[in-house]
Amino acid sequence: MKEYALAIIAGMWLADGVALLIAPRVIMNAVRAAIHTNTALWPWQLFAMLAGGLLLWAGLDLPYRTLWIGTAAGMMAKGIYLAAAPAASRDRVIGWFLARDDVDYRFWGLGLCALAVLLLHALGWIGRE
Repeated sequence: MKEYALAIIAGMWLADGVALLIAPRVIMNAVRAAIHTNTALWPWQLFAMLAGGLLLWAGLDLPYRTLWIGTAAGMMAKGIYLAAAPAASRDRVIGWFLARDDVDYRFWGLGLCALAVLLLHALGWIGRE
């Protein structure tokens, strides 16, 4: 069961990564519009913390253990920061992230695709005979 949960995380990373590689401006305009219409970040904070916890728990038996521990820690730290940081600090960080150039988002997309492929490889779903 945990294998499928990790594959779902990899699928989300891959979908987000490919979207950012193909059309970063369209995706980020949609993100900006969503943040301006609904500023509640708590569902994303909670998801980041839960997915990070799942990755930390389930990724310990997988190859690239250090990568999964670091990625999980980053996901959980991001969720905790968005939940606990003062509003001014959080808004400044979100504003900085939303003001990047398209090429920056493409690099994030490339990183997400790489994480997805590595996770699927660690699960044995691709690249093994």
